[in-house]
Amino acid sequence: MQKVFVDTDVALDLLSGRLPHYEYAARLFTLADKKIVRLFISALSFSNLNYILRRARSANDVRKILVDFRILVNVLAVDDKIIQLALQAEFNDFEDAIQHFTAIENHVPVLLTRNTRDYRKSSLPVSTPEQFLKTI
Repeated sequence: MQKVFVDTDVALDLLSGRLPHYEYAARLFTLADKKIVRLFISALSFSNLNYILRRARSANDVRKILVDFRILVNVLAVDDKIIQLALQAEFNDFEDAIQHFTAIENHVPVLLTRNTRDYRKSSLPVSTPEQFLKTI
């Protein structure tokens, strides 16, 4: 089963129904539900998702959404080493550096995001969900 790291924006596309990206996110997470791919996400993403989803929904609704979402993903810890690597990295966006090093430190070989240009410094293959789905 292929291991894939998912950036927060892809999860948000699914959970908020953001068009036109929702379709690709839904197909990706369906593959995880069918055990065709194994999706990984950082613990940082859960905090970000909660914060963003709370803008439009109640705390209880968001909690239910995240509980259901948690079933589809494997959550990876963000530790001291990852923060140190991210601080020393040449990424423009600190959060992207954290995501990148979370994937690397956990040996997840592919990173999916809609913001591929933010990962130009990545040592991992980076693609959009749409691009990735064409390879499955």
